[in-house]
Amino acid sequence: MTGQQRIVDAHHHVWDLSVRDQDWITGDELAPLRRNFALADLEPEARAAGVCATVLVQTVTVPDETPEFLALAHDSDLVAGVVGWCDLTAPDVADTLAALRELPGGDRLVGIRHQVQGEPDPGWLLRPDVLRGLRAVAAAGLVHDVVVQARQLPATVQAAALLPELTFVLDHAGKPPVAAAELRPWADDVRALAARPNTVCKLSGLVTEADPRTWTVRDLRPYADTVLDAFGPGRLMFGSDWPVCRLAATYGEVVDAARTLTDALTEDERARVFATTAERVYGLR
Repeated sequence: MTGQQRIVDAHHHVWDLSVRDQDWITGDELAPLRRNFALADLEPEARAAGVCATVLVQTVTVPDETPEFLALAHDSDLVAGVVGWCDLTAPDVADTLAALRELPGGDRLVGIRHQVQGEPDPGWLLRPDVLRGLRAVAAAGLVHDVVVQARQLPATVQAAALLPELTFVLDHAGKPPVAAAELRPWADDVRALAARPNTVCKLSGLVTEADPRTWTVRDLRPYADTVLDAFGPGRLMFGSDWPVCRLAATYGEVVDAARTLTDALTEDERARVFATTAERVYGLR
């Protein structure tokens, strides 16, 4: 890949602990994340890596965060899209989404995400109230970023089958067990999801599923190869998962790893993974 390759970072976060706590940042392992991370911190790293646009993704299930993210996007020439949060189980999801669209930066709202990975019910996505909410997301012309543990992939497959009108974007390749060097059943479930035409996958988050101290690109390759083969470059998009990736790698190292993992692709195929898939799926301008 040349240095001129255009890159869209389809997955990153920001947070300000003086505004609200990030209650998922607990324990010694995550301690390096217990500080503020702003767009001003991201921008020089992203620009240095050749990133021309990004998608800012929700971090907590708090209604106020999405309007804040939209306002950030409104004032940014880097953030082209926001994946926000709303209560998918509420009866007024459609009204909530319409109200978000009216806010400053509302035109940057491209998707909705819920922390399904934290739900104790492995079938949470299949609850009638959740499916109703997801239908409202589809009706609003938005996508659903789905962040799940590998054990929750079967329910994701079922939900995608029940809602063919909704595009499901699988965050972090479904969190494969990279550190354990295990492929199955994750690979089988990912292939089942990819068999649904309304699904897309992010090549993101792999470095933090590996051993953060000793990972190599070789450790990541079986998982990257699986999603590349299952989804194809036209349904795969690069994401840094900054600043979470900092637990295992710098921004530049994540980009370099993704470049190496896609080194067998043609120039056109790499362009899809690194930019055009995200632009098409999220409708980025």
